Amino acid sequence: MRRAAATVLTDEERAALEAIARGRRSEVRHALRAKMVLLAADGLENVEIAKRLGVSRVTVATWRRRFNQDRLAGIAKDRPRAGRRATVMQREASRIVEATLRETPPHATHWSTRTLAAHLGVDKMLVARVWKMHDLKPHLTKTFKVSNDPRFVEKTVDIVGLYVDPPERALVLSVDEKSQIQALDRTQPSLPMYPGRQGTMTHDYKRNGTTTLFAALDVASGIVIGQCMARHRHQEWIKFLKLIDESTDPGLELHLICDNYATHKHPAVVRWLKRHPRFHVHFTPTSSSWLNLVERWFRDLTDKRLRRGVFKSVRDLVAAIDDYVDHHNDQADGGYRWTKSADDIIAKYHRAKAALDKIESA
Repeated sequence: MRRAAATVLTDEERAALEAIARGRRSEVRHALRAKMVLLAADGLENVEIAKRLGVSRVTVATWRRRFNQDRLAGIAKDRPRAGRRATVMQREASRIVEATLRETPPHATHWSTRTLAAHLGVDKMLVARVWKMHDLKPHLTKTFKVSNDPRFVEKTVDIVGLYVDPPERALVLSVDEKSQIQALDRTQPSLPMYPGRQGTMTHDYKRNGTTTLFAALDVASGIVIGQCMARHRHQEWIKFLKLIDESTDPGLELHLICDNYATHKHPAVVRWLKRHPRFHVHFTPTSSSWLNLVERWFRDLTDKRLRRGVFKSVRDLVAAIDDYVDHHNDQADGGYRWTKSADDIIAKYHRAKAALDKIESA
């Protein structure tokens, strides 16, 4: 009967193998190989090692032989396996990438691995590997909107300048309204979360009315001035401007960053602002709400308090919003820090405009 070659370890090799075999972070396959080699070094035959570890005799013989040949490096990783020839893979990959980028199926908006594989006469797993290799995801899209504001550059420089280098003796307030917040009540009670199951809530709901939240975020401190109102006309906007006036130090200039909603430019609002010269309004470029930092705070409000909330009345909804604002202000330990330079934003804007112009002129 053939006997396997003896496996002899140095002290350093034994220590390394024991660390792999017992380590909590070791991969299971590496730990198993280390155990095979350690048992072989203790003089056990391959058949007995296989029985103890629940593997085949051939597996033990393979890793024992590789260790004897290459020592620790021999069991560190698998050797390359046979597979599709690289030249074939490269040839098919170029076809798959080209079809993914340049063609669309006749009866759908995008390819799937199966439809593209059938179209090209290749295996769907090959399509999946090529897509992964080139980071292609035809089933996903991202929304975008490039501003067509002729004063985009001027407005961007102005607003980013207020964020990164605010004037002295002044407050920079990011201001907007979150309109039509619905007081939604679920048709059945939600089920609680427990280990092994996530919380649940019904897909349908009962509408109990709406409210509009007017909010002004102090960029430097993170404090929010908020007020809920039933409507969002210019009358409510002026009422909120009065609240800002009353809630801030009268000795400070106020720089308000807001969007181009018609309410903000109503003649009555313009007249009110003229009577209150410490207010300076800076409008974001059209289709550029991301330049208004209060939108980031609105997102947090939605994620943390509104989306999964249950409100049986508008009063309950307003109370929840007011409570969130108070809690946020109590926890505020600094404002929002703007990190993107105006030059970077403008350069990206010009690249996007050039790409759109190229497509439109084609």
